[in-house]
Amino acid sequence: MPVRAPRICPCGHRVPAGVPCACQERRAAERRARAEANRPSARERGYSVAWQKARAGFLAKHTTCARCGRPATVVHHVVPHRGDKLKFWDRKNWQPVCKPCHDGPCQIDERKCDV
Repeated sequence: MPVRAPRICPCGHRVPAGVPCACQERRAAERRARAEANRPSARERGYSVAWQKARAGFLAKHTTCARCGRPATVVHHVVPHRGDKLKFWDRKNWQPVCKPCHDGPCQIDERKCDV
């Protein structure tokens, strides 16, 4: 099977194909840190004690992931609420999902809406 040739990163380093350069990883980490610094806290985004109680009650009634059938551990907002309290508390907008589905497919779907 053929092997792809290494590439030259804009910083000048030779990097194996399919592997990010250390400078690219560093820039990505800096971008994530800037985004996280500007992000409101969970409380400021609406995830209060009232949310924790509502979430627990919802997961007690809806125990399996809507995507894969594993035990649900996260309440996902199907339509991103983006701070809208009506969408945030609309139970028709809630979906029980497991952590792997929430962190993978659900987030990918949400990013498609951002475009």
